[in-house]
Amino acid sequence: MDEAYFRHVRRDIDRLLPPSANRILDVGAGVGATSAWLKSRYPGCTTIALEGNPAIRDELARNVDEAVILDLNGQLPDVGTPDLVLCLDVLEHLMQPVDVLKRVTSTMPDGGTVIVSVPNVAHASVSLPLLLRARFEYQDAGILDRTHLRFFDRASVVALMNQAGFVVRRGVRLGFDGPRARLIDAVTGRILRDHLTKQYVVAGTHGAPGQQGPVEWLTA
Repeated sequence: MDEAYFRHVRRDIDRLLPPSANRILDVGAGVGATSAWLKSRYPGCTTIALEGNPAIRDELARNVDEAVILDLNGQLPDVGTPDLVLCLDVLEHLMQPVDVLKRVTSTMPDGGTVIVSVPNVAHASVSLPLLLRARFEYQDAGILDRTHLRFFDRASVVALMNQAGFVVRRGVRLGFDGPRARLIDAVTGRILRDHLTKQYVVAGTHGAPGQQGPVEWLTA
């Protein structure tokens, strides 16, 4: 896998971040680049990273306060009481994503935030070949990455969050940063947005009152 994958800073979560965070848990953290960025956003916070790739252990340890290398499909360590949990591009790689999400947020206080990102299996790069040729092919990276065990669309990522006990109020559609996608979105009256979205990023609130309602979707 491209090493840049592990070093990418996920600034696309900026509009979903809570006003404050004291203990941040980054699940599938890569080298901890996003956690290091959040250190500047939340001065004095503690960052804990869970990562499955032992080859990046040393770099990860330099970027976070606590680094744990482990199999995320196995037993998870005590992570304290995080009030912000990140699961960015990781749940689709796990055998039981809802179970893992429940476990890493089980000690989260009410009002805590979990931010999840998943690739969108309804993106045109997948849906068009299925429509036109009735086939798809696994790839080395991207939406049909051969290491993906689960696939999500807009409704199922919200359902995943609900099953783990979170209410989603806001999300971001990624894939609209280029002129081509913006043009297609405009000329089609936004009816193809689910096929132009490459990733869904959602923020859920722990212990939020009420039932799941409409989600405010932003674009990036």
